[in-house]
Amino acid sequence: MQTLDLIEKSHSGDADATEALIQENSGLIWAVARRFFGRGVEPDDLFQLGAIGFLKAVSGFDPAFGTQFSTYAVPKIAGEIRRFLRDDGSVKVSRTLKERSTRIARARETLCERLGREPCLSELADLLGLTQEEVAEAENASAAVESMQREAGDSGLTLEDVLSVSPMEETVVEHLALKQALSQLPDRERRVIVLRYYHELTQERTAKLLGVSQVQISRIERKALQLLRTLL
Repeated sequence: MQTLDLIEKSHSGDADATEALIQENSGLIWAVARRFFGRGVEPDDLFQLGAIGFLKAVSGFDPAFGTQFSTYAVPKIAGEIRRFLRDDGSVKVSRTLKERSTRIARARETLCERLGREPCLSELADLLGLTQEEVAEAENASAAVESMQREAGDSGLTLEDVLSVSPMEETVVEHLALKQALSQLPDRERRVIVLRYYHELTQERTAKLLGVSQVQISRIERKALQLLRTLL
């Protein structure tokens, strides 16, 4: 009830109530802002952008909507940050990821010559002393990844399309739930989903990285999507 009271006072022009709302919901703003870390914008700047979206949510919220304020606010916060990233140009890649990507490219060439074939993800990771996830992340660091709205390499579908969710601006809450659901998948299934939909790799490329056949990747992906639908 306190939040609704503060929103009502804010609508009446009470600056103190507006400030109190921001302070009380700073954790929510940070939680959304963290999803955009590593995109070339400082965390504090992401928070400020999120705060702008939060204020827009305060201004536009009506209890008659029948939803909790936080549920209404999250898409506004994320939308403001995402709008800035889109308008500001391509997502920037950190120097660390660029350097790691260069090391991986050299290691890949070395292993190709040594093994006479494309190295799998685990072989690259072992040679470089990195985790498989770090290798996969760095290999795709030069591409601007909007994970939920990027098309998969060979299907033309986004993870949103496959899971039959509504447009991103209206369903950030569901996407936060998706992140939680992904964490509950078995390691192999989660890795395939991350490579296919977060890193935009084709099934063929994913199969090579994981050292399995494309048919196996197709089966694992299908199973993972079924599990996600169940979890969601």
